[in-house]
Amino acid sequence: MEAKDTPLVSLMEAAGDWRQTLKSRLVAGASQKPKKTDQELKDNEMDLFTKYYVEWSGDKKKNNLSYRNIPRFYYRLPAEDEILLQKLREESRAVFLQRKSRELLDNEELQNLWFLLDKHQTPPLIGEEAMINYENFLEVKEKAGQKCKQFFAAKIFAKLLHNDPYGRISIMQFFNYVMRKVWLHQTRIGLSLYDVAGQGYLRESDLENYILELIPTLPQLDGLEKSFYSFYVCTAVRKFFFFLDPLRTGKIKIQDILACSFLDDLLELRDEELSKESQESNWFSAPSALRVYGQYLNLDKDHNGMLSKEELSRYGTGTLTGVFLDRVFQECLTYDGEMDYKTYLDFVLALENRKEPAALQYIFKLLDMENKGYLNVFSLNFFFRAIQEQMKLHGQEPVSFQDVKDEIFDMVKPKDPYKITLQDLISSGQGDTVSSILIDLNGFWTYENREVLVANDNDGNAELDDS
Repeated sequence: MEAKDTPLVSLMEAAGDWRQTLKSRLVAGASQKPKKTDQELKDNEMDLFTKYYVEWSGDKKKNNLSYRNIPRFYYRLPAEDEILLQKLREESRAVFLQRKSRELLDNEELQNLWFLLDKHQTPPLIGEEAMINYENFLEVKEKAGQKCKQFFAAKIFAKLLHNDPYGRISIMQFFNYVMRKVWLHQTRIGLSLYDVAGQGYLRESDLENYILELIPTLPQLDGLEKSFYSFYVCTAVRKFFFFLDPLRTGKIKIQDILACSFLDDLLELRDEELSKESQESNWFSAPSALRVYGQYLNLDKDHNGMLSKEELSRYGTGTLTGVFLDRVFQECLTYDGEMDYKTYLDFVLALENRKEPAALQYIFKLLDMENKGYLNVFSLNFFFRAIQEQMKLHGQEPVSFQDVKDEIFDMVKPKDPYKITLQDLISSGQGDTVSSILIDLNGFWTYENREVLVANDNDGNAELDDS
């Protein structure tokens, strides 16, 4: 009997063990916490980091006084949905700029300063130029008022001192210095009013608004029709961004605008008696803007407001190579293979200012087909071959590439004898010549016949002198 019951007993014992194991598993599973999400894990990690960071740095902050003295230097910009904070920021900036504006000298105060300087001039006169010594300089400082005191520093007097035997400075030079500083601060405040973000930068739309509202104050632009204003503003703004935003970030520093001469050129249009020559050489003048826009319209043969590669090929003397134009349309922003006015302006600014680093950067990018950051013999040969082909079409004997290649490397003198970088071109001062040789038949012809052209100029000058 016992022998027969043994298998059944063993089976029942095994079933009991299985039930116990299942129960323990279920109890253990129920006691386990649910799996955390990725966000919860990140939050826990940040909490732990903060906890340990505070514990680690706590003793240092207590023992080192500099932690208490360091001011707060980062202020988060309000988000788009934080309307109240945005309004507060705008009002605060407006009040700040108004206060800064009141600190500047007005016309009456400038006239009073000139009167005091003239009254305290120190003899003897040098020609017709009035001078002032340091003693009288300090006397004027005391009488001129609180706003003027910042200009009467010993450092400023020393900077304006130029080999005068009596240790004096020119009153006119000092007054011009004061005028320039006041103008810079006024302009800085004026530009800052358009800085919507309040970060010391102007976006393209900000600068467009500034120039649009500036137009009525420039007498030289009185003749412009209002329908042309948008094209004029686009033409003016592109020069700022082409030269001051080489990385194409879409914004430029207000300090950079003040430091360059472009704003001076623009505000020069306030002069009602500006000469015709000055207007023609000033990119911002009405004749210059109309010239550039007129050229664009003349190139646009199908009148669709855009330029195709074939239409752009007639630019200037019509001698730009097809290979170069192919690269322009490969690299520059186009719409269905055609160029708009803004892209055309960058193209014009580059070709009309080939000596400038920003223009050379634009052209170098087109010449550097493989984006290697340098030009090698293959690159030069690729572009010069198109020049040779144009020479054949015009019935001229093609020039040997080897000769041209050697001349280019001799002109540039690159650090690496087999590669020409952008910096090599800029440093050599020959970037405009090299680019003309490679992209424009007329430019190459001018370079190739430079000695003949110089001789003809000299002969022409000699004939004028004789007559």
